[in-house]
Amino acid sequence: MIGTSSVYQSSLKNLTLINQGKVRDIYAVDDEHMLIVTSDRLSAFDVVLPDPVPEKGKILTEVSNFWFHRFVDLIPNHLTDISLSDVITDPDELAQMQGRAIVVKKLKALPVEAVARGYLIGSGWKDYQQTGAVCGIALPEGLQQAQKLEQAIFTPATKADVGDHDMNIDFQASIDLIGKELAEKIRDVTLKIFSEASDYAENRGIIIADTKLEFGLDQDQNLVLIDEVLTPDSSRFWPMDSYKLGTSPPSFDKQYVRDYLETLDWDKAAPGPVLPEEVINNTAMKYREARDRLMKEDQDNEY
Repeated sequence: MIGTSSVYQSSLKNLTLINQGKVRDIYAVDDEHMLIVTSDRLSAFDVVLPDPVPEKGKILTEVSNFWFHRFVDLIPNHLTDISLSDVITDPDELAQMQGRAIVVKKLKALPVEAVARGYLIGSGWKDYQQTGAVCGIALPEGLQQAQKLEQAIFTPATKADVGDHDMNIDFQASIDLIGKELAEKIRDVTLKIFSEASDYAENRGIIIADTKLEFGLDQDQNLVLIDEVLTPDSSRFWPMDSYKLGTSPPSFDKQYVRDYLETLDWDKAAPGPVLPEEVINNTAMKYREARDRLMKEDQDNEY
Protein backbone atom coordinates (compact mmCIF):
# COMPACT_ATOMS: atom_id res chain seq x y z
CA MET A 1 0.00 0.00 0.00
CA ILE A 2 1.30 3.44 -0.90
CA GLY A 3 -0.02 6.62 0.67
CA THR A 4 -3.42 7.21 2.18
CA SER A 5 -5.26 7.69 -1.10
CA SER A 6 -3.32 5.30 -3.34
CA VAL A 7 -3.14 1.52 -3.51
CA TYR A 8 -0.23 0.35 -5.66
CA GLN A 9 -0.44 -3.26 -4.55
CA SER A 10 -3.09 -4.78 -2.33
CA SER A 11 -2.37 -7.17 0.52
CA LEU A 12 -5.38 -8.90 2.06
CA LYS A 13 -4.54 -11.16 5.00
CA ASN A 14 -7.49 -13.55 4.87
CA LEU A 15 -7.73 -14.10 1.10
CA THR A 16 -5.38 -15.89 -1.28
CA LEU A 17 -3.95 -13.89 -4.18
CA ILE A 18 -4.41 -15.99 -7.33
CA ASN A 19 -3.38 -13.53 -10.02
CA GLN A 20 -1.86 -10.09 -10.40
CA GLY A 21 -2.35 -8.27 -13.68
CA LYS A 22 -1.07 -4.93 -14.85
CA VAL A 23 -3.71 -3.10 -12.80
CA ARG A 24 -5.87 -5.68 -11.01
CA ASP A 25 -5.17 -8.04 -8.11
CA ILE A 26 -7.45 -11.08 -8.02
CA TYR A 27 -8.18 -13.09 -4.87
CA ALA A 28 -9.98 -16.39 -4.39
CA VAL A 29 -13.27 -16.17 -2.46
CA ASP A 30 -14.78 -19.63 -3.01
CA ASP A 31 -15.29 -22.08 -5.87
CA GLU A 32 -17.70 -19.75 -7.66
CA HIS A 33 -16.46 -16.25 -6.82
CA MET A 34 -13.37 -14.04 -6.87
CA LEU A 35 -12.48 -10.63 -5.49
CA ILE A 36 -11.08 -8.14 -8.00
CA VAL A 37 -9.11 -5.22 -6.59
CA THR A 38 -8.45 -2.40 -9.06
CA SER A 39 -5.22 -0.78 -7.95
CA ASP A 40 -3.85 2.65 -8.83
CA ARG A 41 -1.10 1.11 -10.95
CA LEU A 42 -0.72 2.51 -14.44
CA SER A 43 0.58 0.56 -17.42
CA ALA A 44 1.78 2.00 -20.70
CA PHE A 45 3.15 0.08 -23.66
CA ASP A 46 2.35 -3.03 -21.58
CA VAL A 47 4.81 -2.01 -18.85
CA VAL A 48 3.61 -1.30 -15.31
CA LEU A 49 4.97 2.09 -14.28
CA PRO A 50 6.43 2.60 -10.78
CA ASP A 51 4.10 5.43 -9.71
CA PRO A 52 0.45 5.10 -8.68
CA VAL A 53 -2.19 7.54 -9.91
CA PRO A 54 -4.26 8.47 -6.82
CA GLU A 55 -7.90 7.24 -6.87
CA LYS A 56 -7.48 5.78 -10.37
CA GLY A 57 -8.66 2.32 -9.29
CA LYS A 58 -11.83 3.72 -7.74
CA ILE A 59 -12.62 5.70 -10.88
CA LEU A 60 -12.10 2.66 -13.11
CA THR A 61 -14.35 0.56 -10.88
CA GLU A 62 -17.08 3.21 -10.81
CA VAL A 63 -17.03 3.71 -14.58
CA SER A 64 -16.96 -0.04 -15.31
CA ASN A 65 -19.88 -0.73 -13.00
CA PHE A 66 -21.83 2.07 -14.67
CA TRP A 67 -21.39 0.44 -18.11
CA PHE A 68 -21.93 -3.11 -16.80
CA HIS A 69 -25.35 -2.06 -15.52
CA ARG A 70 -26.12 -0.05 -18.64
CA PHE A 71 -25.58 -3.05 -20.94
CA VAL A 72 -26.96 -5.79 -18.69
CA ASP A 73 -29.97 -6.33 -20.98
CA LEU A 74 -27.63 -6.84 -23.93
CA ILE A 75 -25.19 -9.26 -22.28
CA PRO A 76 -24.77 -10.69 -18.76
CA ASN A 77 -21.73 -9.61 -16.77
CA HIS A 78 -19.56 -10.88 -13.93
CA LEU A 79 -21.03 -8.67 -11.16
CA THR A 80 -22.66 -10.20 -8.08
CA ASP A 81 -24.75 -8.90 -5.18
CA ILE A 82 -22.16 -10.05 -2.62
CA SER A 83 -20.88 -7.12 -0.56
CA LEU A 84 -17.25 -6.53 0.34
CA SER A 85 -18.00 -6.87 4.04
CA ASP A 86 -19.01 -10.47 3.41
CA VAL A 87 -15.52 -11.40 2.27
CA ILE A 88 -13.18 -8.83 3.88
CA THR A 89 -13.37 -9.03 7.66
CA ASP A 90 -10.58 -6.65 8.68
CA PRO A 91 -12.04 -3.11 9.15
CA ASP A 92 -8.91 -1.33 7.92
CA GLU A 93 -8.64 -3.49 4.83
CA LEU A 94 -12.35 -3.07 4.16
CA ALA A 95 -12.07 0.71 4.36
CA GLN A 96 -9.15 0.74 1.95
CA MET A 97 -10.88 -1.55 -0.53
CA GLN A 98 -14.21 0.31 -0.59
CA GLY A 99 -14.94 1.64 -4.07
CA ARG A 100 -12.10 -0.26 -5.73
CA ALA A 101 -12.88 -3.94 -5.01
CA ILE A 102 -15.81 -6.06 -6.19
CA VAL A 103 -16.88 -9.67 -5.75
CA VAL A 104 -17.44 -11.27 -9.16
CA LYS A 105 -18.44 -14.62 -10.61
CA LYS A 106 -15.60 -17.00 -11.34
CA LEU A 107 -15.69 -17.59 -15.11
CA LYS A 108 -13.52 -19.06 -17.84
CA ALA A 109 -11.80 -16.09 -19.47
CA LEU A 110 -11.48 -16.30 -23.24
CA PRO A 111 -8.01 -15.81 -24.80
CA VAL A 112 -9.14 -13.06 -27.19
CA GLU A 113 -9.40 -9.36 -26.46
CA ALA A 114 -12.26 -7.73 -28.34
CA VAL A 115 -11.26 -4.37 -29.80
CA ALA A 116 -13.64 -2.00 -31.57
CA ARG A 117 -12.16 0.93 -33.49
CA GLY A 118 -14.15 3.91 -34.69
CA TYR A 119 -11.14 6.09 -35.51
CA LEU A 120 -7.73 5.46 -37.07
CA ILE A 121 -5.23 5.89 -34.22
CA GLY A 122 -2.60 4.02 -32.21
CA SER A 123 -1.48 0.62 -33.47
CA GLY A 124 -4.31 0.73 -36.02
CA TRP A 125 -2.85 3.89 -37.57
CA LYS A 126 0.63 2.32 -37.68
CA ASP A 127 -0.79 -0.84 -39.27
CA TYR A 128 -2.67 1.22 -41.87
CA GLN A 129 0.44 3.22 -42.79
CA GLN A 130 2.36 0.02 -43.43
CA THR A 131 -0.30 -2.15 -45.07
CA GLY A 132 -3.35 -0.05 -45.93
CA ALA A 133 -5.34 -2.28 -43.57
CA VAL A 134 -5.97 -2.79 -39.85
CA CYS A 135 -5.78 -6.38 -38.61
CA GLY A 136 -6.39 -7.59 -42.16
CA ILE A 137 -9.37 -5.26 -42.76
CA ALA A 138 -8.62 -3.20 -45.90
CA LEU A 139 -9.44 0.50 -45.60
CA PRO A 140 -9.74 3.25 -48.24
CA GLU A 141 -6.56 5.00 -49.38
CA GLY A 142 -5.63 8.45 -48.15
CA LEU A 143 -7.01 8.29 -44.61
CA GLN A 144 -5.38 10.55 -42.03
CA GLN A 145 -4.37 9.96 -38.44
CA ALA A 146 -7.38 10.14 -36.07
CA GLN A 147 -9.82 10.01 -39.01
CA LYS A 148 -13.28 8.63 -38.26
CA LEU A 149 -13.93 5.36 -40.05
CA GLU A 150 -17.02 5.00 -42.23
CA GLN A 151 -18.11 2.31 -39.80
CA ALA A 152 -16.47 0.86 -36.70
CA ILE A 153 -14.32 -2.23 -37.21
CA PHE A 154 -13.63 -5.23 -34.98
CA THR A 155 -9.91 -5.93 -34.54
CA PRO A 156 -9.22 -8.69 -32.00
CA ALA A 157 -5.98 -9.19 -30.10
CA THR A 158 -4.39 -11.86 -27.97
CA LYS A 159 -3.98 -11.04 -24.29
CA ALA A 160 -0.38 -10.82 -23.11
CA ASP A 161 1.12 -11.69 -19.77
CA VAL A 162 2.41 -8.84 -17.59
CA GLY A 163 5.45 -7.33 -19.30
CA ASP A 164 4.59 -8.72 -22.74
CA HIS A 165 2.84 -6.89 -25.56
CA ASP A 166 -0.70 -7.65 -26.67
CA MET A 167 -0.69 -8.83 -30.28
CA ASN A 168 -3.23 -7.73 -32.88
CA ILE A 169 -4.68 -10.61 -34.89
CA ASP A 170 -7.12 -10.90 -37.77
CA PHE A 171 -10.63 -12.25 -37.37
CA GLN A 172 -9.73 -15.66 -38.77
CA ALA A 173 -7.08 -16.05 -36.06
CA SER A 174 -9.75 -15.39 -33.42
CA ILE A 175 -11.91 -18.09 -35.04
CA ASP A 176 -8.95 -20.47 -34.84
CA LEU A 177 -8.63 -19.73 -31.12
CA ILE A 178 -12.25 -19.89 -29.94
CA GLY A 179 -14.40 -21.15 -32.83
CA LYS A 180 -16.52 -19.40 -35.46
CA GLU A 181 -19.78 -19.11 -33.53
CA LEU A 182 -18.19 -17.62 -30.43
CA ALA A 183 -15.92 -15.30 -32.40
CA GLU A 184 -18.88 -13.94 -34.38
CA LYS A 185 -20.94 -13.48 -31.23
CA ILE A 186 -18.13 -11.55 -29.55
CA ARG A 187 -17.62 -9.40 -32.64
CA ASP A 188 -21.31 -8.54 -32.92
CA VAL A 189 -21.84 -7.68 -29.24
CA THR A 190 -18.59 -5.68 -29.10
CA LEU A 191 -19.62 -3.51 -32.06
CA LYS A 192 -23.12 -3.10 -30.58
CA ILE A 193 -21.73 -1.95 -27.22
CA PHE A 194 -19.26 0.37 -28.95
CA SER A 195 -21.98 1.94 -31.09
CA GLU A 196 -24.38 2.56 -28.21
CA ALA A 197 -21.62 3.81 -25.89
CA SER A 198 -20.25 6.13 -28.59
CA ASP A 199 -23.66 7.76 -29.10
CA TYR A 200 -24.08 8.15 -25.34
CA ALA A 201 -20.60 9.64 -24.86
CA GLU A 202 -20.91 12.10 -27.75
CA ASN A 203 -23.92 13.63 -26.02
CA ARG A 204 -21.55 14.34 -23.13
CA GLY A 205 -18.74 15.81 -25.21
CA ILE A 206 -16.57 12.69 -25.47
CA ILE A 207 -15.45 10.81 -28.58
CA ILE A 208 -14.71 7.13 -27.93
CA ALA A 209 -12.03 6.44 -30.53
CA ASP A 210 -11.65 2.78 -29.65
CA THR A 211 -12.15 0.37 -26.79
CA LYS A 212 -11.14 -3.09 -25.62
CA LEU A 213 -13.56 -5.58 -24.04
CA GLU A 214 -13.01 -8.98 -22.49
CA PHE A 215 -15.36 -11.92 -22.23
CA GLY A 216 -15.69 -15.22 -20.39
CA LEU A 217 -17.92 -18.27 -20.33
CA ASP A 218 -20.06 -19.50 -17.44
CA GLN A 219 -20.68 -23.16 -16.61
CA ASP A 220 -23.45 -23.30 -19.21
CA GLN A 221 -21.14 -21.84 -21.89
CA ASN A 222 -23.00 -18.54 -21.93
CA LEU A 223 -21.00 -15.51 -23.02
CA VAL A 224 -20.38 -13.04 -20.15
CA LEU A 225 -18.81 -9.56 -20.14
CA ILE A 226 -15.90 -9.39 -17.66
CA ASP A 227 -12.91 -7.37 -16.46
CA GLU A 228 -13.57 -3.67 -17.22
CA VAL A 229 -15.80 -1.79 -19.65
CA LEU A 230 -15.20 1.49 -21.46
CA THR A 231 -12.82 3.00 -18.92
CA PRO A 232 -9.99 5.49 -19.54
CA ASP A 233 -7.63 2.49 -19.26
CA SER A 234 -9.34 0.32 -21.85
CA SER A 235 -10.45 3.07 -24.26
CA ARG A 236 -9.32 6.23 -25.98
CA PHE A 237 -11.56 9.11 -24.88
CA TRP A 238 -11.16 12.40 -26.75
CA PRO A 239 -12.84 15.72 -25.86
CA MET A 240 -15.00 16.66 -28.87
CA ASP A 241 -14.15 20.35 -28.61
CA SER A 242 -10.41 19.79 -29.18
CA TYR A 243 -10.53 16.94 -31.70
CA LYS A 244 -8.38 17.65 -34.75
CA LEU A 245 -7.80 15.47 -37.79
CA GLY A 246 -4.20 14.53 -38.62
CA THR A 247 -2.84 14.52 -35.06
CA SER A 248 -3.03 12.41 -31.93
CA PRO A 249 -5.84 14.32 -30.18
CA PRO A 250 -5.64 15.29 -26.49
CA SER A 251 -7.39 12.70 -24.41
CA PHE A 252 -9.04 11.82 -21.10
CA ASP A 253 -7.19 8.51 -20.97
CA LYS A 254 -3.63 7.33 -20.49
CA GLN A 255 -2.66 8.43 -24.02
CA TYR A 256 -1.48 11.57 -22.21
CA VAL A 257 1.07 9.41 -20.38
CA ARG A 258 2.02 7.53 -23.56
CA ASP A 259 2.67 10.84 -25.34
CA TYR A 260 4.92 11.96 -22.45
CA LEU A 261 6.81 8.66 -22.47
CA GLU A 262 7.39 8.98 -26.22
CA THR A 263 9.52 12.06 -25.48
CA LEU A 264 11.90 10.01 -23.30
CA ASP A 265 14.88 7.90 -24.21
CA TRP A 266 13.16 4.71 -23.03
CA ASP A 267 13.05 1.38 -24.87
CA LYS A 268 9.50 0.56 -23.63
CA ALA A 269 10.79 -2.37 -21.63
CA ALA A 270 10.54 -2.85 -17.86
CA PRO A 271 11.30 -1.13 -15.60
CA GLY A 272 9.28 1.87 -16.59
CA PRO A 273 10.48 5.42 -15.89
CA VAL A 274 9.39 7.44 -12.87
CA LEU A 275 6.70 9.95 -13.78
CA PRO A 276 6.95 13.63 -12.80
CA GLU A 277 4.41 14.78 -10.23
CA GLU A 278 2.81 17.07 -12.81
CA VAL A 279 2.17 14.14 -15.17
CA ILE A 280 0.68 12.06 -12.33
CA ASN A 281 -1.61 14.89 -11.20
CA ASN A 282 -2.73 15.74 -14.73
CA THR A 283 -3.46 12.08 -15.42
CA ALA A 284 -5.57 11.81 -12.26
CA MET A 285 -7.45 14.94 -13.31
CA LYS A 286 -8.15 13.51 -16.78
CA TYR A 287 -9.54 10.28 -15.32
CA ARG A 288 -11.80 12.23 -12.97
CA GLU A 289 -13.10 14.45 -15.76
CA ALA A 290 -13.88 11.46 -17.97
CA ARG A 291 -15.88 9.87 -15.15
CA ASP A 292 -17.71 13.08 -14.35
CA ARG A 293 -18.68 13.74 -17.96
CA LEU A 294 -19.88 10.19 -18.56
CA MET A 295 -21.84 9.85 -15.32
CA LYS A 296 -22.95 13.39 -14.54
CA GLU A 297 -26.62 12.99 -15.48
CA ASP A 298 -26.87 9.50 -14.06
CA GLN A 299 -25.24 9.81 -10.64
CA ASP A 300 -28.53 10.44 -8.88
CA ASN A 301 -30.23 7.51 -10.61
CA GLU A 302 -30.07 3.81 -10.06
CA TYR A 303 -28.34 2.23 -13.01
